[in-house]
Amino acid sequence: MAQAVDRDTNRPLEPPSEFIVKVQDINDNPPEFLHENYHANVPERSNVGTSVIQVTASDADDPTYGNSAKLVYSILEGQPYFSVEAQTGIIRTALPNMDREAKEEYHVVIQAKDMGGHMGGLSGTTKVTITLTDVNDNPPKFPQSVYQMSVSEAAVPGEEVGRLKAKDPDIGENGLVTYNIIDGDGMELFEITTDYETQEGVVKLKKPVDFETKKAYSLKVEAANVHIDPKFISNGPFKDTVTVKISVEDADEPPMFLAPSYIHEVQENAAAGTIVGRVHAKDPDAAGSPIRYTIDRHTDLDRYFNIGQEDGFIKTTKPLDREETAWLNISVLATEFRNTMLTTKVPVAIRVIDVNDNAPKFAAPYEGFICESDQTKPPIVSISADDKDDTANGPRFLFTLPPEIVHNPNFTVRDNRDNTAGIYVKRGGFSRQKQDLYLLPIVISDGGIPPMSSTNTLTIKVCGCDVNGALLSCNAEAYVLNAGLSTGALVAILACIVILLVIVVLFVTLRRQKKEPLIVFEEEDVRENIITYDDEGGGEEDTEAFDIATLQNPDGINGFIPRKDIKPEYQYMPRPGLRPAPNSVDVDDFINTRIQEADNDPTAPPYDSIQIYGYEGRGSVAGSLSSLESATTDSDLDYDYLQNWGPRFKKLADLYGSKDTFDDDS
Repeated sequence: MAQAVDRDTNRPLEPPSEFIVKVQDINDNPPEFLHENYHANVPERSNVGTSVIQVTASDADDPTYGNSAKLVYSILEGQPYFSVEAQTGIIRTALPNMDREAKEEYHVVIQAKDMGGHMGGLSGTTKVTITLTDVNDNPPKFPQSVYQMSVSEAAVPGEEVGRLKAKDPDIGENGLVTYNIIDGDGMELFEITTDYETQEGVVKLKKPVDFETKKAYSLKVEAANVHIDPKFISNGPFKDTVTVKISVEDADEPPMFLAPSYIHEVQENAAAGTIVGRVHAKDPDAAGSPIRYTIDRHTDLDRYFNIGQEDGFIKTTKPLDREETAWLNISVLATEFRNTMLTTKVPVAIRVIDVNDNAPKFAAPYEGFICESDQTKPPIVSISADDKDDTANGPRFLFTLPPEIVHNPNFTVRDNRDNTAGIYVKRGGFSRQKQDLYLLPIVISDGGIPPMSSTNTLTIKVCGCDVNGALLSCNAEAYVLNAGLSTGALVAILACIVILLVIVVLFVTLRRQKKEPLIVFEEEDVRENIITYDDEGGGEEDTEAFDIATLQNPDGINGFIPRKDIKPEYQYMPRPGLRPAPNSVDVDDFINTRIQEADNDPTAPPYDSIQIYGYEGRGSVAGSLSSLESATTDSDLDYDYLQNWGPRFKKLADLYGSKDTFDDDS
């Protein structure tokens, strides 16, 4: 807004006026792209003109004056692979069959210029990174035509033999390869799998190989793409083949039996040393090492068999019983002589063939019952038999009476021809008073060759029955008691029993009166009880020429010997295991027993209680202990050893001391 005024008076000279000022644009802003860097992908092998990406730029100048009108796009870098549309900024491929495997990434610089690209126009640029994506346009190829591998004949199925790889420059799923064996003489023995992590084919052993049978195998292996692009099928075939040669290495193998198992037979009761059969093994190696055979004793704990170490013949060590064990299963080991670590085991089943060595017997303990007036026709009992032998040597059974009683007047046997028989009564009118029990022998024969038979006894009881034939009693004692005994017979029996008891009492009394008790007087009174024998005995070694019972104290029979010189304060209970010696014992054992009882008697006084035994026998180590001659004769015996017999023999030691002591006392 503007107005003219007087400078002096400052008064408006005219009304206010409006002025419009318009700024004219000049081209002072270059075009700018939306992004500084662009990234784009395009499949390899794309046709020419395939659109890759569109880039767009803008200009801040006013297009009215033509400063920013008609931006023009051009490619500054990236030729001759790509081109750009000048008006739209669309980038397209410029060459056919661009190969990702040759070059994967391209850098393209695009320029946008204003003023229609004329002189004086401003421009801006951007960078576009274009990556070729992979397509399956390359088949797998093996780098070599033949692969050499080896495997040991000792290898087990599943063991890896070797690896091979077909190269495929494609990536991702386009580079996946699978391997297969399509031909060769080892197709049954080998297999191939694919390791998808390394894209390798892994050759593995499928079945064991044998160096001695075949030393080399050849395989034809094919590698093929998993995914195939139909657009590039003309580039095929998308597979390749290679030859794999596998050599078998020799190894020291264990012995090999000619059969996986053996079955042999032997008759039961065959003598020890009978040949059962033979097993045979060989060394599969070319060297042919000798074989040694043994029986695994864990499978033959009873040691029924032995085997020839060199020939493999199995023999029995004892007769076998089929009825005890019909089948015996053992294991035989084959070991190389040169390498005992190489061992092979084979199962051997031995069937024990039955022979007719068991006679048939009653199937159960049969017992028959008949009434005293039995007139019945049915059998009193039905019998059957068992035979431990096999069916070929067992039934059919034949039941008969022994020849000597085939005409038995009381009973008869009828064979039912079905391995059973019935026992029938031939007459009636049995009496329990005359005979209440009949033992009927029955002969049972089997159908073996040769046949065997046994005689079995059937018990038949005669019983009392009611009018209907029901059994009442089979005990003959009632009839015997009815006959009874007369009163005189009973009195005579009782009188005999009383007389026998009186005789026994008298005999015991006389035996006790013959034994005189040993008398122990005062401490200083030493006497002997002399018993005279009219016999020239053999000393202590003779235990049969005299009765030693007279040397025993009858009071000690019950294990307790009372003291006669002092009354014990409490009852002495004999120690366990100290029992009085029987009448017929050795004198030395008898005396030792008495010494042991005295030494272990807690009620014994601290002084001696002398027991005198008037026995003068030969062979005694101590000689005579009698005091009758000790004081009046010059004896050469040395009694100093009595000092070592303890306090209980102190009196004897003083009486029968050394000669010097005795003379001084005298």
